[in-house]
Amino acid sequence: MILFWLILVNAALFCIILPIQKFQKNVDMHIHFIAIGGSAMHNLAIALKQKGEFVSGSDDEIFEPSRSRLIGHGLLPEQYGWYPEKISKDIDAVILGMHARPDNPELLKARELGLKIYSYPEYLYEQTKLKKRVVIGGSHGKTTLTSMVMHVLKACEVDFDYMVGANIEGFDTMVRLSDDAEIAVFEGDEYLSSPIDPRPKFHHYRPDIALLTGIAWDHINVFPSFENYVEQFERFVSLIQPKGTLIYFEEDENLKKIADTVMGKVLVLPYRTPAFRVIDNQSYLKSDVGEFKLEVFGRHNLQNIEGARLVCRELGIPDALFYTKISSFKGSSRRLEKIAETSDAVVFYDFAHSPSKLKATTEAVKAQYPGRELVAVMELHTFSSLKKEFLPQYHLSMQAADKAFVYFNPQTIEHKRLEPITEAQVEKAFGGGVTVFTNADGLFEELSKFKWSNANLLIMTSGNFSGKDVKTFGQNLLGKK
Repeated sequence: MILFWLILVNAALFCIILPIQKFQKNVDMHIHFIAIGGSAMHNLAIALKQKGEFVSGSDDEIFEPSRSRLIGHGLLPEQYGWYPEKISKDIDAVILGMHARPDNPELLKARELGLKIYSYPEYLYEQTKLKKRVVIGGSHGKTTLTSMVMHVLKACEVDFDYMVGANIEGFDTMVRLSDDAEIAVFEGDEYLSSPIDPRPKFHHYRPDIALLTGIAWDHINVFPSFENYVEQFERFVSLIQPKGTLIYFEEDENLKKIADTVMGKVLVLPYRTPAFRVIDNQSYLKSDVGEFKLEVFGRHNLQNIEGARLVCRELGIPDALFYTKISSFKGSSRRLEKIAETSDAVVFYDFAHSPSKLKATTEAVKAQYPGRELVAVMELHTFSSLKKEFLPQYHLSMQAADKAFVYFNPQTIEHKRLEPITEAQVEKAFGGGVTVFTNADGLFEELSKFKWSNANLLIMTSGNFSGKDVKTFGQNLLGKK
């Protein structure tokens, strides 16, 4: 009889403990996204669903490719719009996207109910606060450098979580979160966290290993002066965890000054442009363990490789192994991406839009193909780039090109409620004989007139030239259909 009761009690305890264990593993966590359609937000939503969470979301508009990807994972809202009646106390966490407004009806309801509300970066930290966090920041190169670290870690079969701002070959999503990985690698954006949190995103991550690529004033709509912009990086460095590491590009004077402020508090590792050579349009990296043929090129990419090497070394990857793995890295989407190529011509598609990025990218292509004519095209599309006060920052940024074209859409300026600018103002600001277009059809028609022989085309934008299919255009231009 006693044995019977012992068995019965143990069975009852098992039935009680099992649900508790499931709850502790967050199997049934309900996470709701306000503005789920954003590039970063929809990737985080997918990552959390893949982790085993219950995910819901809303938005008033969702564009491609977010829409198709949300459909593929069963996360597309049934109807567009905001539905505060769907916000209840059953929701464990609300993640608020930048697309939402501070008076969003769902946000107001969540606040009324006292729900936990996170910005995108806050939630990433919450999910990885017990892991070793690597955060890669800087005004330029952070997406590529983050991708390089991810590429090497994966090739070395190291388990890690990540967040990166572009689609990377070999990775299904831009975000991955897990229970088991002990390392998290984040691209550290300095832009605002959410409509109700004006802190830069990378201030939330509190890195164990931090890397900064350089500082070049951007986001004039948020950081009104260069000094204010630099302060954000000073704050970021001050948040490195005790016994942490700061890796920085020592050819940047502002970074050198910032690094001096934490010398002795954390391990400080500077890096510079490594030795390399270009032979027959092919770049080779020189190192202490040999010479390695690369898939990427340009001084800025060589600098990124050197920074990635130091990050990977801090994570236990020997230099010789790093060089072997990085030699197969082909870049990330829209970062000097080849969209068409013949024996004597290439069309490149690049995300570059700020002055420092334009300069680095045009110089890289010209240096890699010194015997070819370089035609460079860029679109003024961001808030900063279209602001009259910021235009002088672009002076001679496309000087390395043999022919340079700049496009902007006056309707975009009107939509952003900015003061109008003229073609003459843009031409004067850039200098160096650029040709300015305000009609995308006219620009692309002009490009079609060129004989693309012994010549390269570099197309740079964070937009799409007012709806142009840039990849198809480039492929057709070189006869690759």
